[in-house]
Order: sequence, then structure tokens, then C-alpha cells
Amino acid sequence: KYRGKYKIGWDKLRKARHKRQIELGIVDAKWPLAPRPADVPAWDSLSEEDKDRYDLLMSIYAAMLDCVDQSVGRMIAGLKERGMFENTLIFFMSDNGGNAEGGPRGITQGPDLGGPGSNVFLGMTWATLNNTPFRRYKHFTHEGGISSPLIAHWPAGMKTIGQGDNQTAGLVHTHAHLIDIMATAVDVSGAAYPSEFKGHRIIPMQGISLRPFLVSPSPSHPVSLSHRLLFWMHEGNRALRSGPWKLVKKFKGPWELYHIDDDRTEQHDLITQFPALSQHLIRQWEDWAASSFVDEWIGEIRNDWGEEHRPEGAAKKKGKKE
Repeated sequence: KYRGKYKIGWDKLRKARHKRQIELGIVDAKWPLAPRPADVPAWDSLSEEDKDRYDLLMSIYAAMLDCVDQSVGRMIAGLKERGMFENTLIFFMSDNGGNAEGGPRGITQGPDLGGPGSNVFLGMTWATLNNTPFRRYKHFTHEGGISSPLIAHWPAGMKTIGQGDNQTAGLVHTHAHLIDIMATAVDVSGAAYPSEFKGHRIIPMQGISLRPFLVSPSPSHPVSLSHRLLFWMHEGNRALRSGPWKLVKKFKGPWELYHIDDDRTEQHDLITQFPALSQHLIRQWEDWAASSFVDEWIGEIRNDWGEEHRPEGAAKKKGKKE
């Protein structure tokens, strides 16, 4: 169904998607498109055979997303049959950015590519398109690794603009985090989050309810979501978000500092220009790590395209993902 639709290539598609994102108001025009990484070849430099192979990879991925879309449709139909659709809050999101595993060429294994006996990874090339306009990929804590749109739908609870067939959705630019989904579910359902379990005190819920952003086009919130601290650590890659500032570090690399409001695609590292702020944010990340049971990462070190390099002395445990 999708064969041939991606032979325009990742270079032209990235520019087209970036333009469309700006037109939709999702991406600020002042954020430049992150450059194509050196390990990703220009589409026009490829042989016709390679272009056909890459088109097959992306068409398989598109077909998979088509199946996801159909499955969501079946769920919606089931909710409507049960009279539950109007008062069901649906969140749709991804758990990470595009996956660059498999290197620039990706992975194609097994017969009947795309079928149940095959193993297909898009690789770094198409992952660069998937993450338009951001840098890096899944595993990393740069925006290409952790940013995902969140789509929310709740007819009985959400306010929309217009009436009847002219209703339109709202677009909220305030950043949120996966931890907020639990807090929102507790809030809208009227549930209570426990403080202990079987006589043992448990860690308080960390998220903040997103309900104000769902029920009002112009929300007020008792807590400023824009200026709260958010933290990440994944496979040694670290990040902190504080208002417009983002501190980020690739495993074994130096800390970097970006003003996300002005530079969401992380093109201008300001770490040397703001030493006091940088040290303050680093200490905050370290304090969070100490209080949140975050261990030093001693597992796999991954480069940008997912190849694995193991630090000296880090033995791999058979049958267990570290």
C-alpha cells in the first residue's frame, strides 16, 4: 500500500515536514531544522537499489502505523457501542523518539519483510526523518529522544472552540511528562493515591494533573508547569528541565545547556556562557538522582546509531538486559 511513497527521500521529506509543523503552529519558526547527521547519506547520493530498499523499510513502518490507527478505530467503535465514548479520556503518545538502532542502514532479517517472521529496524536514516526537527534518537535525552506529542480526547470533559461540525482542537505548548498521566487519571476519576501499602509508606505521586489544560482553553493551574523541575536518566544519558532551560548530557560526554524557548532543536550550547546557572542545575540533577535511587550507569554505551560499546570491566549478563 505504501511502496514508492517514500522515494522522495528523507532530505526533502524533512524539509516538508518541518514546514508543515510550522504552519500547524506545532513548531516555532525560529527553531532551525537540526542538520542531517554526517552518518546519514544524502538521499540523492544513493543508488537506485538502495533507494528501493529504504523505501521498503519506511513503507513497512507506515503499514505498521496504519494497523495501529485501525486498532484505535476498533477501540473507539467498542466504546461507542457501550455508550462510554463521550466520557472516556483517551491519551495517545509515544514512549520515545525515533529509533536509530541498526546504524544508518537499519536492519532487515528474515523472510517476507514486514511479516511475523521478520525483524525490521528503520535505522538512523529514517529515524532522522521521524524526529524532525530535533537532534538524536531513542536512548538519548536530547529532544529527539524524549519529545513526543500528546494527543488527548475527552468529549464530555474537554472544551473545544466552535460548535457542531466546526469544532476544533486546542494546542497546548506547555511541556508535560509521563508522570503526569497518573496524576491526571487520579484527578479526573476522583480516586485517591495511597500514602502507604501493606503498612509501608510509599513514595508520593510525582506528577501534576493536566486536567486544567483539558477542561479550559485558557487554563489556570495552582502549580506552574512551565517552571517546575523535570529530570531524566536513561542508559547514562541525563537531562533536567527548569523553565526555559534544559541541561542535557550524552553518556560519557560533557553537560550541555540550551534555552529551549529559543532553541528547541538544541543547536547552541550555552554551558560556558552561564557557568553559575549550569553548576546550580547540575547540583539539582545530582540531588534528584541521589534521592531517586538513580545508580551510575555501567551498562552498554551506545553511539548515535545504536552500536554497542561496553566499558572495561562491565560483563554482560547472559539472557538479561542490563
